[in-house]
Amino acid sequence: MNESSLRKRLAKLELGKLCYVESLGSTNDEALAWAARGADDFSLVVADEQTQGRGRLNRIWMTPKNSAIAMSLILRPAPPMREHLSRMVGLAALSVADACAEFGLESQIKWPNDILLDGKKLAGILIETVWRGEEADSLVVGVGVNVMRTSVPPAELLTFPAVSLEEALGIAPKREDVVFLILSAFLRRREQLGEDRLIQDWAEKLAFRGRSVQIREGGAARYGVLDGLESDGSLRLRDEQGAFFIARFGDVSLRPLA
Repeated sequence: MNESSLRKRLAKLELGKLCYVESLGSTNDEALAWAARGADDFSLVVADEQTQGRGRLNRIWMTPKNSAIAMSLILRPAPPMREHLSRMVGLAALSVADACAEFGLESQIKWPNDILLDGKKLAGILIETVWRGEEADSLVVGVGVNVMRTSVPPAELLTFPAVSLEEALGIAPKREDVVFLILSAFLRRREQLGEDRLIQDWAEKLAFRGRSVQIREGGAARYGVLDGLESDGSLRLRDEQGAFFIARFGDVSLRPLA
């Protein structure tokens, strides 16, 4: 993938502007700065190599050259969207899942922001906000996808098993095709942000549903059976006494129990 091939593949989509960089620290940092300078809605930052990529909870996200997708999408939410911004991570995760389905792959979403194939992490989402006072001026939706085998870090560096599209398919798809499929799905799904259907589709894709999991918030751990989602995308769990409790977005991690 290079800038020319990417622009050609995305030509039919209603994007804002495209910024393609061979190598940079973080596509999210670049997009946040661009958004603060007034970037158009649905503008996109893509890097072939990312040297300081990050996921949630300040985890490192590795993007070697010629191996993966590192992109960040800038959104300027219209007033109707502002009521449902907490659902945006589910919209982005579903867009990656929809792209996987185009390759015949059945994926799951590890709440709140990871996409799994056969229980291994294929992709991650990181959403950050540019604020204007107390109002969200724009969102940056960062997406990282392991495409080539070489994008998967050594096992000793992983906190969760990982996989690539090349491993799952037996052949590496073109990265510009994967970007196109994710963005196409995002554009379709964006219209569903305020609809119950989005939450239903997200809930159907939840990894570990009906299984016992650990939820860690800050330093505290709780245990329960993963039940489903609330209307804002928060996770609903059931404890040993049968009472429900809710895990909200923030400094939260989820792990299945053996």
